[in-house]
Amino acid sequence: MPHRDDPPWRWPPERLHRALRQGVARLPAVVDPYGAALPAAARPAAVLVPFVPGPEGWHLLFIRRARHPHDPHSGQVSFPGGRVEPADPTAQHTALRETHEEVGIPAAVVAPWLALPPHRTASNYWVHPWVGRVTEWPWPLRLQPAEVAQAFTVPLAWLADPRHLERRWRRVHGVLVPTYYFHWPAALIWGATARVVVSLLYALGLLDARPVIPPAGRAPSHWSDEREL
Repeated sequence: MPHRDDPPWRWPPERLHRALRQGVARLPAVVDPYGAALPAAARPAAVLVPFVPGPEGWHLLFIRRARHPHDPHSGQVSFPGGRVEPADPTAQHTALRETHEEVGIPAAVVAPWLALPPHRTASNYWVHPWVGRVTEWPWPLRLQPAEVAQAFTVPLAWLADPRHLERRWRRVHGVLVPTYYFHWPAALIWGATARVVVSLLYALGLLDARPVIPPAGRAPSHWSDEREL
């Protein structure tokens, strides 16, 4: 693995930020694994990818969505965030606003670093991920129960271990779509959230292969197949 003797999860924030700025330039401009499988018009959304310090070095903060019978993302793991509202001046503002509303972390204690490429989701959103550092941690989280069931952190070192990353093909509207899965012991991190994590890991030099998304419907032989969900 790159950085074996000097892993990014132990870097000071300034060095981590600098490495991300350099690494993002190697990512694709957008990540759209669905192509023509979804309608052309996608709605905008934004999430915060929050770095927080932990005993093993840097962690990422995730949330588990509250369960709602008509929500396609009900109960799933994601980053804090949501739809871009008409009053939001930027996607960064959306990510910070939603993070405050959902988990109680105010913008005043978040240092926004940079944007990752927009990611298209199966529910046809263009999600704009903003990477940032929570400058005061631990912070007393205040979960919005109607939207968030749980908040938890995962060590960056664990996410960077290739044994924890699974690749499958999933059918969406009859088209095979490449999908990533991280099997954290307490939660399954998958879909667009896992794809954002993969992009982040590659930008930091923690993945050997560039996370290029092949055209939907063309499955490499080394990816396992999965029936339509």
